Amino acid sequence: MKTIIIAFLSIISVFITSCSKNDDNTAAILELTNLEKQDLVFLREEEKLARDVYLYAFEKYQQQIFYNISQSEQQHMNSILYLLNKYNLKDPVIEELGIFLNQDLQQLYNQLTAQIDISLIEALKVGATVEDLDIKDIVEVESNTQNIDILNVYNSLKCGSRNHLRSFVFELDFNGISYIPQFISVEEYNEIIESEKERCGG
Repeated sequence: MKTIIIAFLSIISVFITSCSKNDDNTAAILELTNLEKQDLVFLREEEKLARDVYLYAFEKYQQQIFYNISQSEQQHMNSILYLLNKYNLKDPVIEELGIFLNQDLQQLYNQLTAQIDISLIEALKVGATVEDLDIKDIVEVESNTQNIDILNVYNSLKCGSRNHLRSFVFELDFNGISYIPQFISVEEYNEIIESEKERCGG
């Protein structure tokens, strides 16, 4: 009987300790720095920019690559929205396509869609450019956090962007056009293009 009581008390002790740790973790989870908050809000709209740009290109040229990747960008948007909701942050996204609160992103959207209007080749260049920029931006914001939840999402987004970049560059190569990276280093770009498509979690 004594053995049973001791075992029961041990289980209760472990349960209480576990709950205490969970409470501590929950408290820690709810505390983000201003920089972490700003990064999440920015990336939510930046992923919308990618989605909206690709939907614009698909509407104009009816090339499946733009539609397929736009759907992936919607998943990226959803991943960031999950974090915004988890940390009680206001979602900056305006549902209307091509409209942004961030005026830098609004200006970039306008520039990219104007380039898309030129030709299908220019639209494919826009795709590579957007993914090139996304990878650079995600690498930068990664250094602003140690939050595992956030880093896991960033890793997934970055993996997706590498795959998207590979897809656009493949299409450009097929059409005899070479893409020159504008935001990431040539070394990183070559490493991405020369490696196989990845399976991205989340």
